[in-house]
Amino acid sequence: MKRVITTLALAAAAVFAASVASAQTLNTVKSRGMLNCGANGSLGGFGLPDAQGNWTGLDVDFCRALASAIFGDPTKVKFVALTAKDRFTALQSGDVDVLARNTTWTSSRDTSLGLNFTGVNYYDGQGFLVRKALKVNSALELSDAAVCVQQGTTTELNLSDYFRANKMKLKTVTFATADEAIKAYDSGRCDAFTTDASGLYAERLRLAKSDDHIVLPEIISKEPLGPSVRHGDDQWFDIVKWVHFAMIISEELGVTQANVDEALKSTTNPDVKRLLGTEGNYGEQLGLTKDWGYRIIKHVGNYGEIFEKNVGQGSPLKIQRGLNALWTKGGLQYAPPIR
Repeated sequence: MKRVITTLALAAAAVFAASVASAQTLNTVKSRGMLNCGANGSLGGFGLPDAQGNWTGLDVDFCRALASAIFGDPTKVKFVALTAKDRFTALQSGDVDVLARNTTWTSSRDTSLGLNFTGVNYYDGQGFLVRKALKVNSALELSDAAVCVQQGTTTELNLSDYFRANKMKLKTVTFATADEAIKAYDSGRCDAFTTDASGLYAERLRLAKSDDHIVLPEIISKEPLGPSVRHGDDQWFDIVKWVHFAMIISEELGVTQANVDEALKSTTNPDVKRLLGTEGNYGEQLGLTKDWGYRIIKHVGNYGEIFEKNVGQGSPLKIQRGLNALWTKGGLQYAPPIR
């Protein structure tokens, strides 16, 4: 019995020591009084500032939710516009605390780049945009076509794989940024433009004559997009992960920005009570306040709300929920329980 007690005590001490050591990012963010969020800066629906510097997008709202959980204030975020090329270096070096920039979760990024992906906030797949005048109905008809693509991305690799697998000839025209690639396509330098399907809908709106272009039906890859953090800080990993989960759980439970105050006062549902912090100490276990879930929903909303206003039917993109519907409605969005 004495040995068991000693073992448990040592284990508890190790857990405590690990939690103290791993609280570095949260403490840094709190001391700074601001969350530094690496974002896109040029992709409508996901991360884009207007002329006045007001940022909008699905990833932007995720960072606002994270700031709400930490500070109770969604405005305490500094958005750092990052290119595909410099996004990982910015996270690795500590220039940003979290990377939320429509980034695909892959094995090499998860390991050799030293990143931890905290979840998938948008299930996507790569597609093609072409002019209607080309009279192409399938990506399989693009052999020998010139395709504009952003270099240094999984998009470029998937493009090569797809053409090679289907024994098609490829003329790749690469550009350092997505902005350069879509402008080149619009000017007629390429027959097609390829990126994640969500990006195609956003970029099509920027073309001189958007109605003259169509998105082909083929989806040629899996692109699970989500936020990521650096290796080595488990507490921060947990916080960023559970902010996403809380937004999904909130939608599952029907708790919205509009009714969260009423739910806080009147609910008898134990799942809602745990989410809003009126039962249990789940916020404290993360290193946050008891009402962390309430703060997220009150200031930003649930997952369905930020999806609809940024990329869904309430947005110019009007993308269907599809794979991003809740698991209860035929989609893939699913969160572990708070308990």
